[in-house]
Amino acid sequence: MEKTNFKTIDDYIHSFPDDDQKILQEIRQTILKAAPGAEEVISYQMPTFRLNGILVHFAAFKNHFSLFPTPSAIVAFRDRLTGYKTSKGTIIFTKNAPIPYDLIDEIVLFRVQENQKKKA
Repeated sequence: MEKTNFKTIDDYIHSFPDDDQKILQEIRQTILKAAPGAEEVISYQMPTFRLNGILVHFAAFKNHFSLFPTPSAIVAFRDRLTGYKTSKGTIIFTKNAPIPYDLIDEIVLFRVQENQKKKA
């Protein structure tokens, strides 16, 4: 993707082909459902959700979608992530397989609780 200057998550999503837009919107809605009241922002030119700090980022690429839930979430869900490529703070979902929205929901709920504990 060429250099951009997205102002909103809508701007980001609308920069992709229709099929990708549908998945990005579904990821967005999954995050919002798990974290009502989360603020939508663009950070590092990616859709980002904040609630008592950063919850998650997500992004689309040529062959995959990524969720960036912080390293703590990768560790906490490592047993459930064995079928996905991961790195220190990233989960990669290939475009040729279904997106695990239920898992995204659980990860976001985990991050909400984690951020609430840090705030307290």
